Amino acid sequence: MELFRALAVLAEPPERPEVARLARLLGLGEPPSASEYTETFVFQLYPYASVYLGPEGMLGGEARDRVAGFLSALGRTPPHEPDHLSTLLATYARLSAPSEDEDGAVENVEDARRREGLRAARKAFLWEHLLSWLPVYLDRVAEVAPQFYRRWAELLLSALVEEARACGPPERLPLHLREAPPVSDPRAATADEFLSSLLAPARSGLILTRVDLSRAAHTLGTAARAGERKFVLKSLLGQDAGGVLAWLAEEASRQALKHASRRDAFGEVVGWWAARASATGKLLRELSTDAESHGAGART
Repeated sequence: MELFRALAVLAEPPERPEVARLARLLGLGEPPSASEYTETFVFQLYPYASVYLGPEGMLGGEARDRVAGFLSALGRTPPHEPDHLSTLLATYARLSAPSEDEDGAVENVEDARRREGLRAARKAFLWEHLLSWLPVYLDRVAEVAPQFYRRWAELLLSALVEEARACGPPERLPLHLREAPPVSDPRAATADEFLSSLLAPARSGLILTRVDLSRAAHTLGTAARAGERKFVLKSLLGQDAGGVLAWLAEEASRQALKHASRRDAFGEVVGWWAARASATGKLLRELSTDAESHGAGART
């Protein structure tokens, strides 16, 4: 489990002295710069589970509280940011470390129960708080991040594939996913509610970064204004609603296919993400058609 500890450190700011040593040991090349870290984890893809699992798509909330509750149940005091990726990976490494009695000695009933309890906790933590979001998150890191973090994401994803195989599939979907509402339909809700839900990964099934919105603007020939993603997306829709909605529908379909391609490794969890993104894509296509029809009506 030393690999998970090392990868946890590399999800933290690169000023830490051990980052360069770990980067070399893992064959990841030159350590990242402070600006590369900021671009990846501050501007594009926040490394917090609550952002991807919570219905608000924001830091904190019930998603973070569930992680903290799990840590408390293990007898540990939750840190200030219990759902940060580095904390989650370090916690999993501790849960997976061999116990002192795994030396071939005959164990008593109490030891056997304790070991079985640790195995159950390891599996629950893996599926509830890591694999519930990391496969889709790491795929996006591998697409938009600088080269160092792309290699880091690929290495972490490979390690998680092995852990999923070793622990076996969960008995049911993670609670985060079972309780996540779908994206809001603006025909029955406000435009603000629609945009907020679209940017909440657990609701839409897709992760939209600033890079994605810039790419959409470039493709459609519109102007991407500087600001938070919701502000940028609202501005794009104001310029070309039909075109932006159609672009988003294609992006949802693309990410759905990417999620589905991980099904052999992560089973129904990524199947859920694929279905959620596909449903969002269907809604976006309907909205695009409506927008184009209204636009044509306004021009006649």
